[in-house]
Amino acid sequence: MSSRSLNKVTLIGNLTRDPELRYTPTGAAVCTIGIATNRTWVTDSGEKKEETEFHRAVAWNKLAELCSQLLAKGRKVYVEGRLRTSAWQAQDGSQRTSTEIVIEDMIVLDSRRPITAGDEGQTAPVDEPKVEKPVEEAAPKKKAVKEEPKADGKPTGAEDVNPDDIPF
Repeated sequence: MSSRSLNKVTLIGNLTRDPELRYTPTGAAVCTIGIATNRTWVTDSGEKKEETEFHRAVAWNKLAELCSQLLAKGRKVYVEGRLRTSAWQAQDGSQRTSTEIVIEDMIVLDSRRPITAGDEGQTAPVDEPKVEKPVEEAAPKKKAVKEEPKADGKPTGAEDVNPDDIPF
C-alpha cells in the first residue's frame, strides 16, 4: 500500500520587489519574485497584532515571462505552487538552505499600475486599452413565438412543404 502526500502552497500577497527575469544556459526563462503576506489577530488582552511573512517564489518558462511582464513591486497577486528546499555550501564553508515556492499558477488580483519611485502609497487605475466595437446595423429583431401544436401534432407556424416545390 502506497502512502499519498501533498506539497501545495496557495498565497495571496503583495510583491516586495520587481520581478527578476533570467534565462538558463539552455534558454529556459526563470523569474524570481518576493511576496509579503500579512496576518492580524487580537490578543487575549484585546491588543491588535500584525505579522508579516516574506516568501521567495520562482516561475519557469512561459509563466516566468508572464510574471515578468505583468507584475511589479506592490501589485497584489495570487500564486499557487509547491515548496522546494535547496541546500548548498556557502563560500565561508557554512551549510545554507533556502525554501522557495515553485509557482504553477498566478493571477494578478489588482488593476493598478506599477508603483514607481516617488509614487509610494499612491495607486491609480491602469489605463485599459479602448477597444472599439463594430457598429451593428439596427436589424429588426424577430420575436420568439411559442408554437403550440394543433390537433394533428404539427405546430401552428409549420408549413407543409411539397417535395415537388424544391428546386433541386
